[in-house]
Amino acid sequence: MSLPIVAVIGRPNVGKSTLVNRIAGGQSAIVFDQPGITRDRNYRPAFWRDREFLVVDTGGLIFDDDTEFLPQIRQQAMTAMGESQAVILVVDGQTGPTAGDAEIAQWLRQQPLPLLLAVNKCESVTQGLTQAAQFWELGLGEPYPVSAGHGSGVGDLLDALVPHLPSVVGGSAPEPIHVAIIGRPNVGKSSLLNALVGAERAIVSPISGTTRDSVDTLVERDGQSYWLIDTAGIRRKKYVDYGPEFFSINRAFKAIRRADVVLLVVDVTEGVTDQDLKLADRIIQDGRACVLVVNKWDAVTKDSHTLPQVERQLRSRLYFLDWADCIFISAKTGQRVDKILALVQAAAESHRRRVTTAVINEVLADATAWQSPPANRQGRQGRIYYGTQVQSQPPTIALFVNDPKLFKDNYRRYLDHQFREHLGFRGTPVHLLWRGKTERQAQRQAN
Repeated sequence: MSLPIVAVIGRPNVGKSTLVNRIAGGQSAIVFDQPGITRDRNYRPAFWRDREFLVVDTGGLIFDDDTEFLPQIRQQAMTAMGESQAVILVVDGQTGPTAGDAEIAQWLRQQPLPLLLAVNKCESVTQGLTQAAQFWELGLGEPYPVSAGHGSGVGDLLDALVPHLPSVVGGSAPEPIHVAIIGRPNVGKSSLLNALVGAERAIVSPISGTTRDSVDTLVERDGQSYWLIDTAGIRRKKYVDYGPEFFSINRAFKAIRRADVVLLVVDVTEGVTDQDLKLADRIIQDGRACVLVVNKWDAVTKDSHTLPQVERQLRSRLYFLDWADCIFISAKTGQRVDKILALVQAAAESHRRRVTTAVINEVLADATAWQSPPANRQGRQGRIYYGTQVQSQPPTIALFVNDPKLFKDNYRRYLDHQFREHLGFRGTPVHLLWRGKTERQAQRQAN
């Protein structure tokens, strides 16, 4: 299913991200009173009346300045326009028409796309009409007074948008897999996103902090859709000041929570750092499936022994992530990038898998026959009555036993390994819930 795209463009700080959040519902794009916060194209699914579409947020347009990231931001906005069915130009009703608005309007009149003019920050209905009337001089048709912050006028704007959008007939396509790309700054996350998409989807720069917002991209491979979420590089908390980077990192953590699978990107030239370990622990805490992506493999001098040696070193540091597949890639050259989505799909299937109680208890019977549960010093032996899966995403198995304290970490790891080996839970954490006899009896009484 290919959804029509609507591009939201305008000068810096006119409220584009706030309007995108309002149209799409919920808070996703970073909103902060500072120019240049949004740099890449950020796609969000939206729905109005009988139309589904993607609304794409873009960076603030400035045509007469080529400093820092402004040329790349202009290119990102132009690319968004090139794939869109309609455009919403956002202007500031409190500031009134500016030379920058006029320059953008002149450029838009040359584009063969339906255009809607949204005059933002019109909080008062009566004053809003007066504020919007000033923008007739841009020659772009009727200006719609809206307040993206309060929501007033946005419905009228979307009613005017609907006739320009084709209706989309839904099919039986599989549910999209949400994939978050996370890692420390400058490990190559945005380069990886561009390599997966096959286009300059995100701005790539050696300057730390280039990506500030979480950048969503929908791609399709072999009939499966993937929401790819590029995130800001996550630094140690003590180095982060309150402001854009603070919000960026919070967005990255939220991206992990809304993902099915997380691509943890590690720079092979630097190895696994303490910050990588903390990110891996965050993935496990949030119960997300994971693929370990080792980037910049092209920068390593190699022989036939290099790959297994390096993988052993990485695995020894990330031993608690031993269930995740590991792939060595170069986002710069494209080496092995085409194999990542197959690993993502396998991990997502494991993450969503449900196993019947009968199968789980067959595995338990074989596991306990091969290695009996331990006994304490007083000779009291652990007993497992039965197990059942109580949840997926991640797979969660409740084990009903006589006393959870009798089962130490070694035996718990043994059962975790047995479930993975026999049930195929590759690429996802598996949570084991140990329920004692008294808990089991209380549960029966409650039922």
